[in-house]
Amino acid sequence: MTRKKSVSGVAKVEDNPDLIRDFTSNAIINKSNTGFQKRRAQINASKAQQEIDTKQREDIDTLKHDMQQIKQLLTKLVGDK
Repeated sequence: MTRKKSVSGVAKVEDNPDLIRDFTSNAIINKSNTGFQKRRAQINASKAQQEIDTKQREDIDTLKHDMQQIKQLLTKLVGDK
């Protein structure tokens, strides 16, 4: 991203009018409250999806373990006869 020169210590980011660069801290700052809210919602949705994925992985592992136990019990039942 290139920047436009500014006298006030900040410059607009050329490719995105909602972003500015603060030369004091060298940070990119989002001036758009709507854009900020959208990004926060995107981050929260990503975290929620990760939590769902983790829970599903745990459920699958539990099911695998249960199936293994069922197989062992069936093997014992059939082997005893």
